[in-house]
Amino acid sequence: MNIETLRYVQAVSRTNSFSAAARAYGVTQPSLSNGVARLEEEFGVKLFDRSPRGVRPTPHGEQILPLIDRVLDDLDTLLAETQRLAQPAVEPIRMGVSPLIGAELVGRAYQAARTLERPSDLILREADHEPLTKDLQAGLLDIILVPAVPGLPRFRHRVIAHEPVVVVDTAASAEDGPVELKEVADAAYILGPRTCGLTTFTTDLFRDSNLSLRTYPGEAASFRAVDEWAALGLGAALLPRSKITHEHTNCRPLLQSGSPVELAYEAVWDCDTPLGADLEELVDALTTLEPDPVPQRTEDRQ
Repeated sequence: MNIETLRYVQAVSRTNSFSAAARAYGVTQPSLSNGVARLEEEFGVKLFDRSPRGVRPTPHGEQILPLIDRVLDDLDTLLAETQRLAQPAVEPIRMGVSPLIGAELVGRAYQAARTLERPSDLILREADHEPLTKDLQAGLLDIILVPAVPGLPRFRHRVIAHEPVVVVDTAASAEDGPVELKEVADAAYILGPRTCGLTTFTTDLFRDSNLSLRTYPGEAASFRAVDEWAALGLGAALLPRSKITHEHTNCRPLLQSGSPVELAYEAVWDCDTPLGADLEELVDALTTLEPDPVPQRTEDRQ
């Protein structure tokens, strides 16, 4: 059994694509596909099914893939700890944060960094999802906090927070209570640049629901502009609940097949660096520190 092949399988699982997994590892798609096929032969079970909608785990894959994740997590932890023992000097942690990451979560990161076994300073950089991922891949950042959307299969990922998503549509009749995505799919949605994690999340949500995404012809520069333009009635918007700053006549919790739609935030980092073990410890602390409640608008508290 080849460890690199296990990583190929994990990458396919995370990206739902053999071609995307191959690009992430810098190998040809046939090489990656053949490696996965050899592992499936060794296991005696098929791990993935291909369809026009992408790659999905088989029932056997659903059981085995979490075990592969666990094995690779333990291996990465081992590598990170040996790196720390070999190079004990403490460096500042360079952290990239999406504009969607609130001050509360950044504060928790600062608190966690200063209580590590080797206390460290944080050097922050705020940018959209895509520039942050590129800087992480280039080694210019040690860890990023971003919306959890597919990508970066070679790195460690851990969800650190969830937040409900709401739909804003001032052109619709004002109603209370949650609403299904399919019931508001005909609106024209305001999006930010393609580099923004919220835009990727919105696009993926509609695609996974087999719904066509109609968009406002312009482009907002940030989620703040999306909120402002929705308030002006230029179009509808999907936003995390805490990012609603304006009064909207129609702002409703969003459902998908009866379940609340949530935006997950994750930490992404590389264990195979001298800071790997410190980053593991930092993320452990972020996931165990009790988060504050998501801020509510004034009318919600009345």
